[in-house]
Amino acid sequence: MIEMIEKSMLTAVGVMTLTQKKAEEMLQELREKFNLSEEEGKAFMQKLQEAIKQNQEKLQDQARIEVQKACDRMGVVTKDEFEKLKKKVNQLEKKLK
Repeated sequence: MIEMIEKSMLTAVGVMTLTQKKAEEMLQELREKFNLSEEEGKAFMQKLQEAIKQNQEKLQDQARIEVQKACDRMGVVTKDEFEKLKKKVNQLEKKLK
């Protein structure tokens, strides 16, 4: 299950990288077709990169939520829950001694 999630995340990262390359190619085409200046091209690219960054953050949030849901369905405890249980076991062991 974890491997499937990991592969999905890596695929998404690959798609985003491909998108970045395509964006640069598209920018070059736009600069040539519409005779954009270097500064206009840079401003456009900056806006595009910001949109890509926001989409990456949304994708990461969605992936995190899906991983949490999968862990909940499988009954996997969180690190915090594990630490609480570990403390409780230690306390009970001390009481038994």
